Amino acid sequence: MTKIKPKPATLIHLACLALGSLSVAASAQQAQQLPTVNLGAGMYNIVAQVARTEDQRATGLMHRREMPAHEGMIFVFEQPATQCFWMRNTLIPLSTAFVDEDGTIVNIEDMAPMTENSHCSKKPVRFVLEMNQGWFAKRGFKAGSRLRGPLFKSS
Repeated sequence: MTKIKPKPATLIHLACLALGSLSVAASAQQAQQLPTVNLGAGMYNIVAQVARTEDQRATGLMHRREMPAHEGMIFVFEQPATQCFWMRNTLIPLSTAFVDEDGTIVNIEDMAPMTENSHCSKKPVRFVLEMNQGWFAKRGFKAGSRLRGPLFKSS
């Protein structure tokens, strides 16, 4: 039996592939371990993972292959500002609601997977809620609709 000895370059390549896979798995696992918050949207309940830190917001929903129908991710920012999002390394199509401090949706943008097109809020917001693409439209939510939950200021 002949034993084939891999070339050093092949071993390095395999090691890089293994580390890359671990990194992707770690990013997805980290995102899945975020705390959640229940949000109300009309008669619907959303279980949203909460991304508060810069690292959590940067990772977002990257590398995920699917997301349950009534789940999403809400990005929380310290101060209202114009927020812009893109879909680099995000595998699933999303609808993104840019949300004011009181839970009012400012605008909703549909975003295609694996793109770097920038989608921005039409005015300064503190929250951005990502759901599976079409979630808001199928349920009649648009700019001016209001979400409920412990993150939003009561008016």
